[in-house]
Amino acid sequence: MKIYINGEILEQENAKISVLDHGLLYGDGVFEGLRAYCGKVFRLEEHLDRLWDSAKGLLIKIPISRGQMAEAIDKTLVANDISDGYIRLVVTRGIGTLGLDAHLCENPQVIIIAAKLALYPKELYEKGLDIVTAGTVRNNNCALSPQIKSLNYINNIMAKMEGHLAGCAEAMMLNGKGEVAECTGDNIFIVKSGILSTPGTESCILEGITRAAVLEIADELGVPNRQTALTRQDVYSADECFLTGSGAELIPVVKVDGRVIGNGKPGEITKKLHARFHQLTRE
Repeated sequence: MKIYINGEILEQENAKISVLDHGLLYGDGVFEGLRAYCGKVFRLEEHLDRLWDSAKGLLIKIPISRGQMAEAIDKTLVANDISDGYIRLVVTRGIGTLGLDAHLCENPQVIIIAAKLALYPKELYEKGLDIVTAGTVRNNNCALSPQIKSLNYINNIMAKMEGHLAGCAEAMMLNGKGEVAECTGDNIFIVKSGILSTPGTESCILEGITRAAVLEIADELGVPNRQTALTRQDVYSADECFLTGSGAELIPVVKVDGRVIGNGKPGEITKKLHARFHQLTRE
């Protein structure tokens, strides 16, 4: 694997940053996960918008332009001979002291990693996921905006571990009010009586790029949809459920906290949206 760091393409074993970088010491940085299909990055501009917005929220100045970032992504894909794969963009605060003062940091690091990715086995897309509700709650927007995709992902990691301990590949996270927010790395959707619903920003979610694409597809296909607060009971009693994310794309959920969703199989609306999403990524 070859990794981009600050303008250089390096072999994995030589791709290094300082142990005094505040991205390592404090999780002080931002990131994005993107997908490439047939050599083209899906929704690149939207991902760059979110990366720059996240950095602005944390007062991190990304040291290259958007155009240079796009060129660096292409360069990294070519160096790794990847036309279909996953890309991770990382921007750290840079090297600083052992204290918290970010003004003492310098040289933000731009890191790009490209790899082939199979987040879930093929059979799970055909049969669906079992997930559980995590006890670890989603970050409260009174503390740090969930719209900032920062390197400090400990809430999500702890929730993911809870899912793993329960024998599940994913876990559903609630917000501070006990409403459904999202899963550890994906947004969540349900279908009830033909209506597609997903939590809105007031539920402390990160507005996923794939989530937005699915909402657009729903409009295109004439599927009624809404962004609204959801309870666990809403999920338990849904006819269909699925998750969306750059890595996961669109994957059905067939059981939540031991409750079978619908008939226990991926639903028809889920399949229809997934099929159109696959078309969209290759247009």
